[in-house]
Amino acid sequence: MVGFDTETTGVDVGSDRIVTAAVVHRDANGTRVRTWLIDPGVPIPEQATAVHGITTERARADGCAPRVALEEVTAELVAAWRAGIPVVAFNAGYDLSLLDAELTRNGLPTVEKRLGRPAGPVIDPLVLDRALDRYRRGKRRLGDLCALYGVATPDALHAAHVDVVATLDLLDKVVERFPELKDIDLSTLQAYQVHAHLAWAESFNAWRAEQGLLGPGAELDWPVRVQAVVQRAV
Repeated sequence: MVGFDTETTGVDVGSDRIVTAAVVHRDANGTRVRTWLIDPGVPIPEQATAVHGITTERARADGCAPRVALEEVTAELVAAWRAGIPVVAFNAGYDLSLLDAELTRNGLPTVEKRLGRPAGPVIDPLVLDRALDRYRRGKRRLGDLCALYGVATPDALHAAHVDVVATLDLLDKVVERFPELKDIDLSTLQAYQVHAHLAWAESFNAWRAEQGLLGPGAELDWPVRVQAVVQRAV
């Protein structure tokens, strides 16, 4: 498997930028981690720094140019998909959508253009947990699910490479709890997650409407959102 995660300047796919990225290869030979620190070209808000610890000053001093990092990150993921290897990401719809938005923002080909087809196979432990344990109460952040499934994590979640390793370990535990997943081929599993995410998003958005909550709600597309207007890099 190949794990993927980002840390960013915020949560708006149309305007926010990737600050760090991690791609983790896990196979019979072990786990290999590759990370990137990126100068996003915009100030990193204090709220984002409080999450991942990267300041604007550090990113500018030590980070690489976005186009260089985006090409390298995307090449790793596309190579995995071309080989039929699943990319595992927690809340994949966000990270993969932001990656595509960043590629577009920087005038680079999207994942779909490079592959000649939609991204996949993708495995998202969050989508699987929501679908397979639908009525369980409680939050479902990465730390919450790691605690629930008994995944040991360092204190420093929200470092991209740490989160990826935790996500891969979490997927192992999800499969242990729901062994029927072992019998599903990757294409069928991809389709299952697309439908599972759509069902969850529609239910969540209906609940928001009942509560009179404002805002866009959950995106219906998975694992890559249909892009809205993307703020171009300058």
